[in-house]
Amino acid sequence: MSETWKIAAFYHFTALPDRDVWAERMIDHGLKVGLRGTLILAHEGVNSTCAGSAEAIDSTIALLQSDVRFADMEVKYSYADFNPFPKFKVKKKPEIVTFRQEGADPRDSVGTYLEPDEWNDLISAPDVITIDTRNDYEVDVGQFKGAINPKTDDFTEFAKFVDEHLAARKDQKIAMYCTGGIRCERSTAYLKKKGFKHVYHLKGGILRYMELMPKEKSLWEGDCFVFDYRVAVDHDLKPAKWKIDPETSYPQRMSEDEIEKIAERRRSGAIFKKPYTV
Repeated sequence: MSETWKIAAFYHFTALPDRDVWAERMIDHGLKVGLRGTLILAHEGVNSTCAGSAEAIDSTIALLQSDVRFADMEVKYSYADFNPFPKFKVKKKPEIVTFRQEGADPRDSVGTYLEPDEWNDLISAPDVITIDTRNDYEVDVGQFKGAINPKTDDFTEFAKFVDEHLAARKDQKIAMYCTGGIRCERSTAYLKKKGFKHVYHLKGGILRYMELMPKEKSLWEGDCFVFDYRVAVDHDLKPAKWKIDPETSYPQRMSEDEIEKIAERRRSGAIFKKPYTV
């Protein structure tokens, strides 16, 4: 099976008063190189998962990193034998990840970043509270062993969970994680603002953990939900055997007789006409 599509997931918090200029620049570039996916631009930075040929992705990252503000932006790569996005979009928004809480700015204060080995050590300690900052349907696909599921339907609900369930635990060690790291940047900033003393998060999120952590040492259980037509990726960052239920819009495991049928629909592009169905 040839893997012809390169997928890049990245975000970066930085002052971007020229957001509108960057939006036009990225529209022109994306259309020129055949990029697909979504780029979100705000006055606080950029957030994106996009796909294309290796040349298209490499030139996109090079263009962004040509600006000193994005020079140290981290990018997580994966590959698939189909394009997981139907089209290319550039969106201008108030936040690069919507949270709607004043002062939760990772550029001001943020939790302690942990590398995968450090993360394993921390969440294995009995006095540490491990929290999954993702939505309930994402947690159903996979999570770290023993992590608390806040049972949110949207990231904007996470602040309410903190205020209702963690307010009395400000002196405890709290470890948080998400898919690529951006929601943890925001949520650890929120906890620091609220006076929590010992706040940690997994650097680069689950995707970077899977990239760097050998499976035999991994504490991850299951697959990782992603917001595109792959639905989820396994520990090797390959598309996993999940689809979206057309009735509930939630992830659902493929049956054995669906696996190759859906794979062919994805490779042919027919999946975009009637998403995820056989």
